[in-house]
Amino acid sequence: MERVFTRRTRRLDQAERTVLPILDAVRRQGDRALVRYARKWDGFAGTSAAQLKISSEHISAAAKKVSPAFLRAVRIAARNIRRFCRLQMPHQWRKSPGPGISTGQLVRPLESVGCYIPAGRYPLPSTLLMTAIPAQVAGVPRIVVCTPRPAPEILAAGGALGIEEIYSVGGAPAIGALAFGTKTIAPVQKIVGPGNAYVAAAKRIVSRDTAIDFVAGPSEVLIIADQGNPAWIAADLLAQAEHDTAAAAILLTTSKSLAQQVARAATGQLADLPVGSPAALSLRENGAIIVVRNREEAVELANRFAPEHLCVPDDFPLDRIQNAGSVFIGPYSPEAAGDYASGPNHVLPTGGMARLRGGLSVMDFVKIVSVQRLQQNGLRRLAPAIVSLARGEGLEAHARSVEIRLKKS
Repeated sequence: MERVFTRRTRRLDQAERTVLPILDAVRRQGDRALVRYARKWDGFAGTSAAQLKISSEHISAAAKKVSPAFLRAVRIAARNIRRFCRLQMPHQWRKSPGPGISTGQLVRPLESVGCYIPAGRYPLPSTLLMTAIPAQVAGVPRIVVCTPRPAPEILAAGGALGIEEIYSVGGAPAIGALAFGTKTIAPVQKIVGPGNAYVAAAKRIVSRDTAIDFVAGPSEVLIIADQGNPAWIAADLLAQAEHDTAAAAILLTTSKSLAQQVARAATGQLADLPVGSPAALSLRENGAIIVVRNREEAVELANRFAPEHLCVPDDFPLDRIQNAGSVFIGPYSPEAAGDYASGPNHVLPTGGMARLRGGLSVMDFVKIVSVQRLQQNGLRRLAPAIVSLARGEGLEAHARSVEIRLKKS
């Protein structure tokens, strides 16, 4: 566990040193830097920044390049994600806490957001659904998508959602363009979406200028199991490990026998994965099967690790879980369900950030604006407290701004 804790912090610090000059080039050179980096890293064959924008014709045509089964899956997943987001949506309200006093809140969407969609080793159309749909439910009028080498699956998903602004640019250059803006890509108010260590580092740097959701780096799963099907548990570890060589897949168990069975099952299943899968290296470098003394120790380690994904048994005491991005309960709740179609968001905090917040939600795309209206009798009731607190802070003008309204003429 200590090895994994240390590595995930070190990776981001190293990546920052790499992306700093890239971000600086995008800030200073704009489109010229975008085209240069897109040609170098993203397979972009164009010569002008205008060609980085995917035309509406190409977006529409993508639906014909994917299977009907894929389009049906997009519709099912989108429906469940949208329903979940609507349940999360905060509401406007006005209440009267006392005579002559009315307070409440307004809910307003952000004006623009940038969704970063990874497409390096694998295209991730599901991430487009997970980032764009909450923004749509929130009412954000401008949604920008940046993705390297946009696959037909990503474009088809974007077309199904009605996304019109999609750019073929990835990595740190895309984050810089969304944050600073160029002639081709206007800046956005907030950047959301996961990525590799370089994307995460770029987001952390630009957060001084532009809002971000959080720094989402290499993916993580922590499984707590006292018993269960070793093959299923091994499959869940591999499902996480195949994301990236830096992904972390960890099992905590009180059973030495289960630990050994899962290790054997994982070794056997590795042989059946596609050639080139990063799962083997990921497990070797960042995976672990740890035998703990009891469930209490497992809970302590889980809360300390604050995993992106936490998988627990049906009888697990949820009130003991303090830190996790998303929780998967029981043997029929594989992490893959949350990755794609159950409804909750799969853009989740990594690297221990689950100690501070949960996953991406509709709340990331709205502002809560407080409202208050006092009438004369309400202000008179509050005046003694307002005036005393103001003078206690040495702010005489504050106190007089209340007294002048209540002074008898």
